[in-house]
Amino acid sequence: MHTIILENVTVYTNHGCLEEEAMIGSEYRVDLEVTADLTKSAQTDDLNDTVDYVSLNRIIVEEMAIRSKLLEQVAQRILNRIFKEELLVEKAHVKVAKINPPIGGDVTSVVISMSQKR
Repeated sequence: MHTIILENVTVYTNHGCLEEEAMIGSEYRVDLEVTADLTKSAQTDDLNDTVDYVSLNRIIVEEMAIRSKLLEQVAQRILNRIFKEELLVEKAHVKVAKINPPIGGDVTSVVISMSQKR
């Protein structure tokens, strides 16, 4: 098995339970790691034989644009789309981080981390 990693995909969107978060929004970071057999694509040099990281990035951006109260729901939607659209993916691990969350303290980020296997 082989790994494709998208690191530090940064988006500005409006997740959260507070109304202020819905109106103002904030910055989020997503890290994604997928596991797949890339042996064929390493030999053929053909995009059709691999997991397209452009597609993975598109999934992240589109799912992050859909407002949710909880980051858990966003992370699960990202995983669901990956397994639906990228048939070569055997395992995926996603981290969704809210940067500078409004939780009444000096916190760099809050991160939800979820993994799933086919």
